[in-house]
Amino acid sequence: MLGADVIIIGGGLAGLVSAIHLSKAGKAVILIEKDQYPHHKVCGEYISNEVLPYLCSLGADPAILQPTQLTKFEMSTPKSSLIRSDLPLGGFGISRFTFDHFLHEKAKSAGALIVHDTVLDVVYENEIFTVSTKEKDYHSRLVIGAYGKRSALDVKLDRDFIKEKSAWLAIKAHYQGNFPDDLVALHHFKGGYCGVSKVENNLLNICYLVNYSSFKKYKNISAHQQDILYQNPHLKSIFENSTLMFEAPLTISQISFKRKECIKNHILMVGDTAGLIHPLCGNGMGMAIHAAKIASTLMISFLEGEITNIEKLEKAYTTAWKHNFKSRLKTGHLLSGLLRKEKLSNFLINGIAKFPAILPKIIKHTHGKPIIIS
Repeated sequence: MLGADVIIIGGGLAGLVSAIHLSKAGKAVILIEKDQYPHHKVCGEYISNEVLPYLCSLGADPAILQPTQLTKFEMSTPKSSLIRSDLPLGGFGISRFTFDHFLHEKAKSAGALIVHDTVLDVVYENEIFTVSTKEKDYHSRLVIGAYGKRSALDVKLDRDFIKEKSAWLAIKAHYQGNFPDDLVALHHFKGGYCGVSKVENNLLNICYLVNYSSFKKYKNISAHQQDILYQNPHLKSIFENSTLMFEAPLTISQISFKRKECIKNHILMVGDTAGLIHPLCGNGMGMAIHAAKIASTLMISFLEGEITNIEKLEKAYTTAWKHNFKSRLKTGHLLSGLLRKEKLSNFLINGIAKFPAILPKIIKHTHGKPIIIS
């Protein structure tokens, strides 16, 4: 039975960044991820610059990957005005295919052990975690849950959100098309909304969230796009002037925006495992990276005896998590609820068009301040 200071379940952004941070601090880390790298993921692929100082402090500056620099934002509904704003902090566009692989290599070089397997169960007993996979058991003093939006492990852990079906389906693909390099666009359609922005290599990432009850009436993705998304003229123009670069779009179902615990069975949850912000607010990737910093910093304090027991660790993490993310998630739920109402969303966006100074303030409320590295 292999052992470590920390076991990380899941090798997305939050899991990989945690592995880099903890390994660089001299801690023994095992990261368990079911898929091989590199691989594509359903994701908006936009990251706020608020996390850049932290990534650079880990020796993981994404500039080497030549991401697209994003400084502008626009939004519309099928019947509203088009509203535009600067992104207060700016951000960058990078594909998960490229960025996750980059972080994976950084984690390995920092000393983390990367295991490709599926976690079946986690048990905490006598101050030791036992993490059981299909292949073997591992043990550690601490565990980070970074396995994404939903997993069979959530059922095993008896998490509340997993007990209810979710109506949301996400669809994503890369395209070649004529689209501004510096722009993040969010275009609404009946039953959902679509994010559009460029990533590295001049590729256009189009990722949208749709209510399944709207989608299931159609035979395929293309038919739904043409009948529903094309009702927004901005989306119609983007799709008609772009060429699909995947064999077929990627999809993920049962996306839940229900409240999630940031700690369950003494596991510190990070990224989407701890709570999913609505894509219309952007920056879920930034939140995942920031949560990794918070969890890793506190775990180092615990492993070095500055935090004297796991209860104090959990309290400190819960407090920090709520301080940094609770308001953002609440704003996301509020905005999503308002903008899903067709008449109200048209009214709101047309209203913002008349008072454009409002939009940067809304964006700021869904993003954090640049992470300070001491």
